Amino acid sequence: MKPFLFVTDLDNTLVGDDAQLVLLNQILAQHRQNYGSKIVYATGRSPVLYRELKEEKNLIDPDALVVSVGTEIYFDNSESPDASWSEVLSRGWNRDLVVKAAEKFPELVPQPQTEQRPFKVSFFLKEELSEKILPQLDSELQKYALNIKLIYSSGIDLDIVPSDSDKGQAVQFLRQKWEFVSEQTIVCGDSGNDISLFAAGKERGILVGNARPELLQWYSQNRTDYRYLASSYCAGGIIEGLKHFGFLE
Repeated sequence: MKPFLFVTDLDNTLVGDDAQLVLLNQILAQHRQNYGSKIVYATGRSPVLYRELKEEKNLIDPDALVVSVGTEIYFDNSESPDASWSEVLSRGWNRDLVVKAAEKFPELVPQPQTEQRPFKVSFFLKEELSEKILPQLDSELQKYALNIKLIYSSGIDLDIVPSDSDKGQAVQFLRQKWEFVSEQTIVCGDSGNDISLFAAGKERGILVGNARPELLQWYSQNRTDYRYLASSYCAGGIIEGLKHFGFLE
C-alpha cells in the first residue's frame, strides 16, 4: 500500500450518512497512521461553519483544510490561512470593486457576514433568476478588468472569487507541495462547486451516488476511466470508489 492524498467535499459528500462516515473515518485515520496518507477537506463553508460541522459530525482532523470555495488553505489546525496561497490569489483581485459591481443587482442577496471572506464575495441567487442575472453580472464585472470568476452551485449559492481560486487549483497547490502524483490523489464531490476538483487534472475522481444534476451533466460530457460515479450515497459512495480504484482491499 502506498500513501495517497485524499481530498473530499463535506456537505452531502463526506457528510450525509452517519454510519458510513464512522466507517470511513476509521479507514482514513488508519491509512494515514500506517502509510502517511494525507487528508484534505475542500468545502464551500467558511472556517466558522466548518468548525460547527466538524464538532457536530465528529470529523477527524485534516492535514489541510481548503475553505470558502478554495480561497483559503489552513494547515494542521492553524488559525491563519497559508500566506503563499493568499499571495497567489491577490493578483488582480479587488474586493471593493466586486462589491460595487454586485450592488447594481437587487436580485443578489448577500450571504451572512461569516461567509464574506477576503477573497470571496457571496450571495444567494434564485435558480429561476440565474440564467438572466449571471451573464449581466459577468459583463458588469468585466468593465473593471479584474482577475475573477463566478461559481454558481446548488441552485442558490453564488461566489465571486479570484480566477486562480477554486477547489481544484487548491488541490494542485497541495499535490505539488506534498509531491503526490495524480494517480495517488483522490478527489470526491457532489455538486457544481466540485467540478473544479475533477477538471483540474487526472486525479482519481469519485462522484457520490447522490451527486446533483449539474455535476452529473458535466460527468456525462467528460467521461474517463479515472472518474467513477458511485451508486452509494455520501461516505458509502466514497468507500465504494476507493475500492473501485484499488486504494482499499
